[in-house]
Amino acid sequence: MNVAVIGAGPAGLMAAIQAAEGGGRITLFEHNPNIGRKLLVTGSSRCNLTNDAVNAAAYYCEDQAWMETFLGVFGVEEFRRALDRLGIPTQKTDDGWYYPRSHSAQAVVEILGEGLTEHGVEPHVATHVNRFFYKNGGFELEITGLGLHQTEFYEQLVLAAGGKAYPELGSRGELFGVLEKLGHTVRPLHPALGPMFADLGAFKELRGQRFDVLASIWRGDEKLGQTTGNIIINQDGFNGPGVMNLSHLVALHPGADLSLQVNFIAPFWSDFADILTGQVANPSSLRAGLLRYFSPKSADFFIRQAGLNPSAKLNTLTEEQIRQLLEVTAEAKFSITGAGSFRNSQVSVGGVPVGEVNPLSMESKLIPGLYLVGETLDVAGPCGGFNLHFAFGSGYLAGIHLASLQKQQSKERP
Repeated sequence: MNVAVIGAGPAGLMAAIQAAEGGGRITLFEHNPNIGRKLLVTGSSRCNLTNDAVNAAAYYCEDQAWMETFLGVFGVEEFRRALDRLGIPTQKTDDGWYYPRSHSAQAVVEILGEGLTEHGVEPHVATHVNRFFYKNGGFELEITGLGLHQTEFYEQLVLAAGGKAYPELGSRGELFGVLEKLGHTVRPLHPALGPMFADLGAFKELRGQRFDVLASIWRGDEKLGQTTGNIIINQDGFNGPGVMNLSHLVALHPGADLSLQVNFIAPFWSDFADILTGQVANPSSLRAGLLRYFSPKSADFFIRQAGLNPSAKLNTLTEEQIRQLLEVTAEAKFSITGAGSFRNSQVSVGGVPVGEVNPLSMESKLIPGLYLVGETLDVAGPCGGFNLHFAFGSGYLAGIHLASLQKQQSKERP
């Protein structure tokens, strides 16, 4: 059995290595000059692989039952064992994020490259698959690169060419049109996990300041989404996981009047509330109280915006003064002016709905022998390893299914 894998990102690399376990001829096509180019920038080049919080509800996916089935066979422990077998041991941080022990995305890419060689996979870099056709129960690929222009036939095809995020790293979504011609639905692609632009008003004074927050996006009185995480205020809005995890909602509601509400005191609200309500005696000043949680620059800003006296004693604040303080620290609202483009977003949402592929094998329900993995599918997770988990996992399930088919064919031969 001969198999083509288009795309040498995490999904394609994993699919190729696992498929080769079955002994077939596996050919990997990558139009970049090197494999794993996008993988190299993940987790600030440390390669955040997965997360203890991985679960179906954490993903943007229209079919939660499908995602539950997928994660039921490829959860965190299954992923870690698969990585161990490849020579990539993992290490967990205190907050449940998993990295390779090397803390190096480059090391992960090199190990996967060795895995290709050890399994006899033929990698063709700087080679572009322009399009493919489904013919005679297989796939005819039009291939160009390194002076070549030829057509090759493969019995099975794994499409791991990615979405549209980071186009300078090779993700352009060029083969979605082919999938539509084959009968697959393709949802419009939008950037996700990117910065958010907003009218900061007086908060421009806090440019460069970081906070752990509870953030939510609103369309009028309708809450579209909510998340927690770290943010940084920059020149024209916000960046960091606390807003990146919501940025796709801006792209999905073009032209809508959206606002971002930021609660700067949510992480320590219980402690702070006890002080404000007098349940815990604390005769310190308002400024000293805020310095328990904020930098001097941020504390002074919040006090000034609330119109309060920094020397006022915390346990003497009136209900009205507490309300003024909470308006700027817990209920700050910003008019959203936009979100990151594909160029500065980590992933894209959109693509083929998961209901059109088998969650146990990633095989298309419409085209036998076609496997759709990674960002080809309309799935996106938050920051923290969720998207790499899905990419590697979908590639893994496609690969082991192909390996089992090859082994079965070998047994049936006389």
